[in-house]
Amino acid sequence: MTANGALRVAVLGASGYTGAELLRLAADHAGVEIAALTAERRAGEPVGAAHPHLAHLGLPDMVAIDRVDWSGVDAAFCCLPHGMAQEAVAGLPSHVRIVDLSADFRLRDAATYARWYGGKHRAPSLQKEAVYGLTEIRRDRVRTARLVANPGCYTTAAELPLIPCLEEGLIETSGIVIDAKSGVSGAGRQAGESGLHTEVSEGVHAYGVAGHRHAPEIEQELGEAAGEAVTVTFTPHLLPMNRGILATIYVTLRDGAEAGDLRAALARRYRDEPFVRLTPQGQAPATRHVRGSNLCLIGVFADRAPGRAILVSALDNLVKGASGQALQNMNVMAGFDETAGLPRVAVFP
Repeated sequence: MTANGALRVAVLGASGYTGAELLRLAADHAGVEIAALTAERRAGEPVGAAHPHLAHLGLPDMVAIDRVDWSGVDAAFCCLPHGMAQEAVAGLPSHVRIVDLSADFRLRDAATYARWYGGKHRAPSLQKEAVYGLTEIRRDRVRTARLVANPGCYTTAAELPLIPCLEEGLIETSGIVIDAKSGVSGAGRQAGESGLHTEVSEGVHAYGVAGHRHAPEIEQELGEAAGEAVTVTFTPHLLPMNRGILATIYVTLRDGAEAGDLRAALARRYRDEPFVRLTPQGQAPATRHVRGSNLCLIGVFADRAPGRAILVSALDNLVKGASGQALQNMNVMAGFDETAGLPRVAVFP
């Protein structure tokens, strides 16, 4: 910490979208001082070369990770791609607290990780230590953690509506269908051919059908909430927009439960939460209602089919789905006001 009590922070992978979003948010956080920025391919460049909108903030130049003086760093946000974060996080000094935005530490079971990510985990002891950082659900564990695994964007959009319903036994653990749609920034800044304007514009397409890597993460967390195994059908889609996730979730109600019970359970669970809100009855959330904010909006609807209900959630994949939730977790870890640096008003239109 600095003399004035600011947390000295490093951002690993600062040249990407999530790194840029963290820096944008941290600029309005009085308790955070950016001490180091890393970007292997752009080492030696000023941050403005990668992100012109941040050039005026007086941030340090980007360097290779092995050039960081870790004695002057209290905490790190790891914004590296999955597969690269394991070794980077394992190499950090023990005094540095970490929020990792990749998928490398989200899955607790080593065999599950190997099956879905194509190889053994290279930091298994840290994989066991990591705390899953869905802040509203795991806040007490996050507070004392050294390493927090920031949830995925699709998973946050699915888990926040479903966990309270499963905790209260209101829905069946089978037959859950998650139809989710994301903006192109969810693929990262180094997206290949599939992220080209001509491949995305004027259309929508499903991808990762029956095999997206967020599925086991969703099932892991829903299973913990339900106290039994949960299997979901999860299909993501790519939309021609920069930001946002909209998840439409279909569930089967347990005997005696109604859609109104789901709404009541969500209202109870999130009554005092600053970033999770229910939309008015009959109103569906939209991505334009959350753009640029750390909000997750949830709507609840009775299906016309008896015994079924529909949950709709919306969030900004770069904020509540990534960097905003990461900063929210770090606020909890550092003992700051949880809302510090985090916008609660969306950018509209």
